[in-house]
Amino acid sequence: MAADLRSIAQQLTRQLGLELPPVQITYLEDAPKGVAEHPGGVPSVCTFFALGTRSAFYAGLPKHEDCEIGAFVLGVPPEGAVGGRLMSTLGQMQVEGYLAPGEETRIPHNPVAPNYVAYGPLGSLPFAPTGVLMFANPHGAMLASEAAGSGHESWTVPMNGRPMCAILPVLNQGAPTALSLGCTGSRIYIDLGVDKMVVGVKGDRLTEFAAKLDRIVRANDFVRSEDALRKSRSAVSFHAAAK
Repeated sequence: MAADLRSIAQQLTRQLGLELPPVQITYLEDAPKGVAEHPGGVPSVCTFFALGTRSAFYAGLPKHEDCEIGAFVLGVPPEGAVGGRLMSTLGQMQVEGYLAPGEETRIPHNPVAPNYVAYGPLGSLPFAPTGVLMFANPHGAMLASEAAGSGHESWTVPMNGRPMCAILPVLNQGAPTALSLGCTGSRIYIDLGVDKMVVGVKGDRLTEFAAKLDRIVRANDFVRSEDALRKSRSAVSFHAAAK
């Protein structure tokens, strides 16, 4: 399985023009054996996403709770200390006009949080991914969106913005593929920059997605060559008519 996932990771990196490896995220009930435990102390849940492009590790649920919004998205109930910090943060965002009153109720989140979450470059962990995230430029996101909607089964690819980490619950709730424009926090915490967005694929649909992407990339190569030829002919005709 790991070898197959590494092969898919190489394909995705090449065809989507990724600068960072696809990151695998797996929800677990028990602490995995043979995988390093992260000590925690990160400022956001999406920081784990970025670290997962570099090496494989896992973190228990409490180590996600320094990020109150990310913890809520992961499925931690908005209660106790985490809930208090969450309400305070959301209230401040509403005062500043970042969120409209009541907007927080529409943030996708898991109904139940996992006990542990493992992260790592796709194919680096000894189990299947719950979801796979890729930090793509707009061209790569376009190809991913076209691949997601191709074939006999078509669907509308959901797109969300803030918070970026909510793309995982969107996948967990059934979307085979999803896009996120990211959020200000993710662009700070994981150096997403201004030219990247996030492509997410549900773990059990990854092989299907990779096959569709391969067809879409070849089809786009054909369209690109045809459009380049049409453009060159149009330019020649325009200049000839202008003389």
